[in-house]
Amino acid sequence: MVVGAWLVQDGSTPHLPPAPSAAQAQGAGVGHPGVSGTPMSASGPVRITIPAIGVDAPVTGVGLDGEGHLATPPDHERNLAGWYRDGVTPGQRGTALLAGHVDTDRGPAVFYGLGALHRGDRIDVLRQDRSTAWFLVDAVEVYDRAAFPDRRVYGATPDPQLRLITCGGGYAKGRGYLGNVVVYAHLTGHRNSI
Repeated sequence: MVVGAWLVQDGSTPHLPPAPSAAQAQGAGVGHPGVSGTPMSASGPVRITIPAIGVDAPVTGVGLDGEGHLATPPDHERNLAGWYRDGVTPGQRGTALLAGHVDTDRGPAVFYGLGALHRGDRIDVLRQDRSTAWFLVDAVEVYDRAAFPDRRVYGATPDPQLRLITCGGGYAKGRGYLGNVVVYAHLTGHRNSI
C-alpha cells in the first residue's frame, strides 16, 4: 500500500538536481575577470573539495568512452570524480576537465549539487605533489546534449581553467538526463606542498 501511494505520487521519477539560474550563466553580469593565478607545473589531482555544496571526494583518472566522449568514473561510485588524464592537470595552463555522476541508482552522487553553485564559489583541488590549486567559479551553464558546445567547454585556454561536468537539463523516462551542467572556473592561486 505504501509503495502504491508512492508510485501514485510519481515516486518513480527521480528528484531532479538543482539547476543553475540564468544569473549564473556566462554573459550574465560579471564573468571571468581575465586574471588567473600563476600557472602550476603538472601534477595529477587526488581530491576535490567544493565547500558551498559539501563536496569532498577523491579523484581518479579517466579517458574517453567507446564513442569518443569524456568517460565518467564507474557507475557504482557515488563519491568519486574523474579527471581527464590525457589533458592538462588542474592548475596548469589550459583547460582541466573533471566529470562526475549527478546520481546513481542509490541516490545523489558527487556532482549532484553543481547546479546550485554561484559565481565566486571556491573549488580546491589537492594534487599528487601535495600542492592545492584554488579556483573560483565564473559561470554555471546547462546544455542540451544535442547542442553541447564542445569547443567552448573543452577548448584550450591561455590561462589555468577548470571545467566540472555532470548530467542535468531535465529527465525523460527511458532516456535519462537530457543534457549536461558545466561549471567554468579559473585558477586564483595555490598553496605549495608542505
